[in-house]
Amino acid sequence: MLSRRNRETDRETGRRGWRALLGVAFAFGLAALTPLQAQAAPIQSVGYGTLPNEGLYPEQTSCSGSYYQPGVPGGATKTAVYAGRTITLKYFYSPGCGSFARIENAPQGCAAHSNRLTDSGIVWVLETVDPGIDYAYTKVINNLNGRQSKAVLFCDNQRLAETAWY
Repeated sequence: MLSRRNRETDRETGRRGWRALLGVAFAFGLAALTPLQAQAAPIQSVGYGTLPNEGLYPEQTSCSGSYYQPGVPGGATKTAVYAGRTITLKYFYSPGCGSFARIENAPQGCAAHSNRLTDSGIVWVLETVDPGIDYAYTKVINNLNGRQSKAVLFCDNQRLAETAWY
C-alpha cells in the first residue's frame, strides 16, 4: 500500500506530466500556424515613398477599384517567356493616385517593378513572387502632376519586358 506522501507525489508528478504534454501540444500548434518560408517584402530605392500614395498597395488607397490599363504607347500589357512560362506584365493607372505594376503566371525569382522618373534619376519599387503563388504587384508609385512611370518585369535579375513611360 502506498503511503500518503507517495500518493501526493504521484499526483503532483501526473499534473506536471499533463502540463508538459499540453505545453508541447501548444508549441506544435503554434509551429503549424507559422509559415515555413518568409513572405516576400517590397524593396524600394531611396526617395521612394516621399509622394502621396507611395508605400501603399493599390487596394489601400482611396482609388481602390478605379485603376485601369491606360493607353500606354506600345500597350499597357506585355508578355515574355521565361522558364517555360508565358509571363504577363500589366501596367495599371489611376488619375487620382498613380500607378502600379502586376505580373501573372510568374515563377519565384521574378519581380514586378515600377519606375518613376525624377529630375535626378529613377525612383523605383518592386515586389517578388511569394512562395505558393504565381503573381506579384507593386505598391503605388506616384506619376501624377506631369511625372512619368513605367512597369518592368525582371526574372533572376534579367529585364524581360517593360512598358513605355506614361
